[in-house]
Amino acid sequence: MNTDVYRLGILISGRGSNMRAILKAAQSGKINAIPAVVISNKPDAPGLKTARSFGVPTSVIQSKNFHGTRDEYEHLIIEELKKHGVGSRNGIICLAGFMRILGPKFIKQYKNKILNIHPALLPAFPGIDAQKQAIKYGVKFSGCTVHFVDSGVDTGPIILQSVVSIDEGDTVKTLSDKILRKEHKLYPQAVELLASRKIRIYNNTVVKNKGVY
Repeated sequence: MNTDVYRLGILISGRGSNMRAILKAAQSGKINAIPAVVISNKPDAPGLKTARSFGVPTSVIQSKNFHGTRDEYEHLIIEELKKHGVGSRNGIICLAGFMRILGPKFIKQYKNKILNIHPALLPAFPGIDAQKQAIKYGVKFSGCTVHFVDSGVDTGPIILQSVVSIDEGDTVKTLSDKILRKEHKLYPQAVELLASRKIRIYNNTVVKNKGVY
């Protein structure tokens, strides 16, 4: 196993459209990393079939009716990631519509290696229903943000952002569609920045490494 190349562990709960964008970019060589496993907390997640169509191993660790603690549940995920070679040193974790908040032990295990995408221009409109919030407050621009995951909700250091305009007559649905198209481009770009070691975190801010322009 080439330890110089990062291995991707992607966590999903549904269709995994951002997962698909990441896998497509990796397949075409736009991301210098190996998709190692896709894990879902829901056995009926459509994204599992998509992952398998790319030849990526899949696993289900069901969260519904799980009787243990959050730490015990996430320990199972960590063990599955490790089984597929996604360790704390050579692994990148991509949250792609994973509808669970990760606990501190998981975040510590993969410190500065967990990425998430949010459908707003953080720090504006964190949490759920970001598109609905943007429409409600009447802002003229929104977009999406790829950020590192920390112990807060959508509070980690920002890697990349992309802007969309909110036009008269836009609804939550039309705005969500516009943002999603941006997400599919932005998320693979952010994964590549980390996978190619072009960025790091300094004073809770993402900065480019020396020699990267």
